[in-house]
Amino acid sequence: MTEYLSVGGGTIAYEVTGEGPLVVLSHGMGDSRAAYRFVIPRLVEAGYRVAAADLRGCGESSTEWPSFSRTDIAADLIALIRHLGGPAVLVGHSISGGAVTIAAAQAPELVTGVVELAPFTRAQSIRLGDFRSKTYRAGAFRLIGTAVTGSVKMWLSYLDVAYPGRKPADWPARVEQIRRMMSEPARMKAMQAMGKSAPTDAGAHLPDVRCPALIVEGSLDPDWADPIAEGEAIVAALPAGIGSLAVVEGAGHYPHTQFPDETVALLLPFLARTTARA
Repeated sequence: MTEYLSVGGGTIAYEVTGEGPLVVLSHGMGDSRAAYRFVIPRLVEAGYRVAAADLRGCGESSTEWPSFSRTDIAADLIALIRHLGGPAVLVGHSISGGAVTIAAAQAPELVTGVVELAPFTRAQSIRLGDFRSKTYRAGAFRLIGTAVTGSVKMWLSYLDVAYPGRKPADWPARVEQIRRMMSEPARMKAMQAMGKSAPTDAGAHLPDVRCPALIVEGSLDPDWADPIAEGEAIVAALPAGIGSLAVVEGAGHYPHTQFPDETVALLLPFLARTTARA
């Protein structure tokens, strides 16, 4: 059942399932909380209370917000944890990977651990040699094209690249859902604003994180010429001993949707350790 939380002049849509320690899931841009449709039942079965939220401008959340930065998203997540009676472990994908970093640094009493799935958490330094990678080149051109033109077709073309190899069983239906959502002009504008929001705010907070952090990268993620090196750089920017890196082999930018079993197998030991600290 969808519930709504009023935050800063807008509303954040979310749903809560299960009983136990709180885990809050936050998706990436141009998506909705349905991105975690395969993960939620597994976490609930493992004994967690799972809250999945739609980012501002996405899913069933409202669209009229002044900005869509990682800092804004972090504030929404902190408000949701307070509303639900935290503390919580935060799981964030892509832009939300940066947002959960900020939330952990700003509200350490509410966040006992963070999981960053294919995160954009650091300022990106693109080198000319990166474009020698065919997959990186294909993903980058489609992302840039979507940001510039607001083309739904271009975004769906990016998603096809971002899910290399196997697609989820419900892929055609899910693509149609995303097509309808992103055909709403306000939601496309929200995604474009997110895409233009640099992750420098998140990167600045990496040294301030005090809770355990798990960085999960897909080995075939087209958003980086070397996704493993990106994950290693995030871990290195965290305080010593805080972060760890895990790689889902064969996954692209959406390991939690493309390889949910493998992703949950990484999440459960981390959740067991971090929720025990609460």
